[in-house]
Amino acid sequence: MKRATLWPDDLLPDDRFPPPWPGRSVRVDGAATYVRETPATAPDAEPALYLHGLGGSSQNWTDLAGLLAGRLDGQAIDLPGFGRSEPGSRYTIASFADLTVRWIEQSDRGPVHLIGNSLGGSVAVRVAARRPDLVRTLTLISPALPFLDFRRSLQGRMLPVLAVPGGERLVAWRLAKIAPEVMAQQTLKACVGDLSRISPQRQAEALAEIQARAQVEHYAAAYLRTFRGLVGSFLRSYLRGTDSLWRLAAGVRAPTLVIGGMKDRLVDVRVSPQTARVIPDSRLLMLTGVGHVAQMEVPRTVARAVLGLLGESQGASAGSDVAPWPGAASH
Repeated sequence: MKRATLWPDDLLPDDRFPPPWPGRSVRVDGAATYVRETPATAPDAEPALYLHGLGGSSQNWTDLAGLLAGRLDGQAIDLPGFGRSEPGSRYTIASFADLTVRWIEQSDRGPVHLIGNSLGGSVAVRVAARRPDLVRTLTLISPALPFLDFRRSLQGRMLPVLAVPGGERLVAWRLAKIAPEVMAQQTLKACVGDLSRISPQRQAEALAEIQARAQVEHYAAAYLRTFRGLVGSFLRSYLRGTDSLWRLAAGVRAPTLVIGGMKDRLVDVRVSPQTARVIPDSRLLMLTGVGHVAQMEVPRTVARAVLGLLGESQGASAGSDVAPWPGAASH
């Protein structure tokens, strides 16, 4: 594990708040998958693919993808059942990873710089381990890799309900009773360390997306089945076998950046440092006062760290070192 490197801030574009990047629906294995594209602003930009977290969507990458457009030709996909993608037949890490691989192959853009948050981070780890030929570099933001103390996650309170017969329907019924504006505020509060860092525009977009979700019958089932699949992958990771996410992480060979928020309320804050220790060629950045979605809360800092990874992996030397775990960068 190395120190993360921060690219100079003055080399990034000025702050701006673009609307969500335009997208299109594509067919992957016969199902409609929504893909947003962030056009590169330089001719030599390299392909990147962004994977969102549980309950998120491709909109979660708007700011970061814009900041990186000078180096990365970005695509962000909505995983099955989320955003504007059709529901899937299975909601497991393996099935999401298979879809990601098929899209990279189908789009003929690989190898890509693969960037994942939370659930998307665990999917990205599996892709990088199973198909190293498709991944140039790997960036994991609060990756949802296995931990067993679910008291360290706000989502852990759902586990007892989901364990009983009919629990899935009960949780779906409860979620449907929450007003969209209340759900938007609760979601942001759970995911973000300091809500003042989220612009009114982004908060309005989050509300609009949640209002749209309320009209989609499959969303609650997709969310709950994915959560169940994620927890199942956690439990299997502590058993013997080659499918353990921790064993897969140990097999990743791509240069990797791991970013964690010290105020993460959804994934145990110890997971990011453990991930960086397990992946052989890794760099760690822990952010003081930041929550679960650093790419939304402090996109400039995340962009600087990604550019530092790209510079290092390409043999460049620029930027300034920041403290590794247990120290943390302040914001």
